[in-house]
Amino acid sequence: MDFDLTPEQEEIRKLARDFADKEIAPGARERDRTETFPADILKKMAPLGLLGGPIPEEYGGHGLDYISHALVTEEIGRADSSVRTTLSVQISLVELTILKWGTEAQKKQYLPPLCRGQVIGCFGLTEPEVGSDATKLRTSAKREGTHWILRGRKTWISNGSVSGLALVFAQTDPSKGHKGIAAFLLDRDKQKYESQGLHGKLGLRSSDSSELILDDIRVPDANRLGEVGDGFKIAMSALDSGRYSVAAGAVGVAQACIDASVAYATQRQTFGKPLAGHQLVAEMIADMVVETDAARLLVWRAGDLKNKGRPNTRETSIAKLYATEAAQRAADNAIQIHGGYGFSDEFPVERYWRDARVNRLYEGTTQIQKLIISRFATGIDAIS
Repeated sequence: MDFDLTPEQEEIRKLARDFADKEIAPGARERDRTETFPADILKKMAPLGLLGGPIPEEYGGHGLDYISHALVTEEIGRADSSVRTTLSVQISLVELTILKWGTEAQKKQYLPPLCRGQVIGCFGLTEPEVGSDATKLRTSAKREGTHWILRGRKTWISNGSVSGLALVFAQTDPSKGHKGIAAFLLDRDKQKYESQGLHGKLGLRSSDSSELILDDIRVPDANRLGEVGDGFKIAMSALDSGRYSVAAGAVGVAQACIDASVAYATQRQTFGKPLAGHQLVAEMIADMVVETDAARLLVWRAGDLKNKGRPNTRETSIAKLYATEAAQRAADNAIQIHGGYGFSDEFPVERYWRDARVNRLYEGTTQIQKLIISRFATGIDAIS
């Protein structure tokens, strides 16, 4: 692997960084306070190709490689994790899943409007009684001629209320366990699913989190993604993509913590010298730098494997585990360095801490990542 970025990768990183600094970061605190979904930002991102980076040009994307995709995601995450969450769901969980599993007709129908930001997508897997164990879905899909009837509830669905397209997973035959799960694409204009926003979140307050309400939603079989029984495999492959973008976004949070801490520690004076001149403060900053660099390289390693078309579940899980934990430690150190000011939203580090916390939960908890990594090491599956 070459650690030098290509001129094209440097260019896309600069594009994303400039956009993040000018358009995303300035309003992040107010959006967080008011729980305002960043719809206006998404409209500005679409013409720049930031809503469909890794999707091939023939389907409306820009055909970016996965290192470039990580660079974009990191820069957006550095500015505002709520925007990054919206972006990750749109691209990693929805677009890339349709790209991998969809028919040619489905790709041509759904990917261009998603890449142009004309449609926002959501990923409907988690249920009120089903989280880490996705084999136990209760949402049902019953065949009626050329259609399926979906009934159930999904919860903690990012982009749920603002979505025009939902990728939903349902059980077609409980006796088959995970081999009975199927995936469906719900066009909200035609399959009128309902949603209910979830509020009072610790972090990601300006991203949309919702419950999806599926009351006898009639879906044509043409909207099925993959074969009946492929749903679990589709969901797991989507989570591989999602974990990669979460890891890259976590690197962005960690970098934001470094930037804020360095700025504060070099300006704030205590005991007659800058905070950074105190050894224990310098140690915290050094720890943040080392862990952020390590997390970034783990993300790039996984991205390199993705670019080569090689299996990367293990490496993506390692990157997701390390980067998300490192981001939380960086945010905690950043608050410590800022002292009392770090406890107030006058400075952004308290938001970084709140936003970082959920990264250790979604797209597979820290504990699930450890079980995946252990399975590769021992050959023993401790999950099932």
